[in-house]
Amino acid sequence: MSLPAPVDQDLLRELAPQVLAALLRRHTGAFDACEDAVQEALLAAAEQWPRDGRPANPRGWLVTVASRRLVDLVRADRARREREERLFLATPQSELLGRPADADPDTDRDDSLALLFLCCHPALTAPSRIALTLRAVGGLATAQIAAAFLVPEATMAQRISRAKQTIRTSGLPFALPDPAEADGRLREVLQVLYLVFNEGYTATGGEDLTATRLSDEAIRLTRLLHRLLPRDAEVMGLLALMLLTDARRPARTGPDGELVPLPEQDRSRWDATAIAEGVALVERALPAGRVGPYQLQAAIAALHDEAPDVAATDWPQILALYDLLLRVAPGPVPALNRTVALAEVHGPAPALKELDTLHPELSRHHRYHAVRAELLLRTGDTPAATTAFHRAAALAPTLPERRYLTERARQQGPTGQPTT
Repeated sequence: MSLPAPVDQDLLRELAPQVLAALLRRHTGAFDACEDAVQEALLAAAEQWPRDGRPANPRGWLVTVASRRLVDLVRADRARREREERLFLATPQSELLGRPADADPDTDRDDSLALLFLCCHPALTAPSRIALTLRAVGGLATAQIAAAFLVPEATMAQRISRAKQTIRTSGLPFALPDPAEADGRLREVLQVLYLVFNEGYTATGGEDLTATRLSDEAIRLTRLLHRLLPRDAEVMGLLALMLLTDARRPARTGPDGELVPLPEQDRSRWDATAIAEGVALVERALPAGRVGPYQLQAAIAALHDEAPDVAATDWPQILALYDLLLRVAPGPVPALNRTVALAEVHGPAPALKELDTLHPELSRHHRYHAVRAELLLRTGDTPAATTAFHRAAALAPTLPERRYLTERARQQGPTGQPTT
């Protein structure tokens, strides 16, 4: 007896935003009910398709099932029945249960983009934007999102519920923003996707350095955004930055999960395919229009990834790119990164002097103290470096980082002298 074929989860997650967009196109004011209906349709597909076979039109099947679930949800919700039924009575039953109006691929593209803009609306808090994007656009279940962010499922469910309530009560439109505000709104979308990627690439807590599911999902969603906006240089830049950064993931940890810093990584383990794709995107993005922060960060990442080793890295060019980045998008993190490049070009003394001028909030970040420790070592001030390593270890958010920094402090010896 043959076992049923497993359902294609990648296909379901690809179709999830398209199905939700199809429902929202008909029922603009019912985001929460539409999203719940889509989640139930995805569960139904996961149960039925392995048993009965995948339908010829998977998207149409999901839209039809989600539409039926939506009717059931509205009828079962007595508190909102009167308001919601007016909406559904205005739609012929044949349209709800028949073949969905989703055959036009251009319409789906626009609706998917509108859905991304809605989930990343500035009226929502940053955690709500992230959670809602991963659920509504990414198709992840609440439990999966909660596990990735190391929070209880109930906490994540509350975030998603509050985001849906904000959309419902604020009347946020399911539509593309006006041209005048499109650029700013797109930056909100890019920021959400970058936050998701960073949380996956270096987790903000827990025993593991990375949360692979999140970085993979961020890359997938950014690919979707690039498909929807193929000529946008900053979208290309963000996708390139993610690919070039994530390419190093196989070499970032050792056999026991220990942190391996960039200078010590085995570069033969880096993902050459991802690097090639990222470099090609950078080369297309930079001449495409106004240079933005994601393009510049991607260009810096490309210089790191293309160098055969640390010594061969084009540090003067990286320093110049950081100078440009700080003019385009000033901030404490790129300023901290610039001190590393400055030390490689002009030595540790001017880098330490620059470090002292950075924003005070960086003193609460473990990487600030780790950079200071390495620079102090290069000046010969080993006792001060040991103290900085200990401070960095105390602030490090993940266990691999704490272990690595503690070991770096131990290597200097109890009196501040390097051990052999």
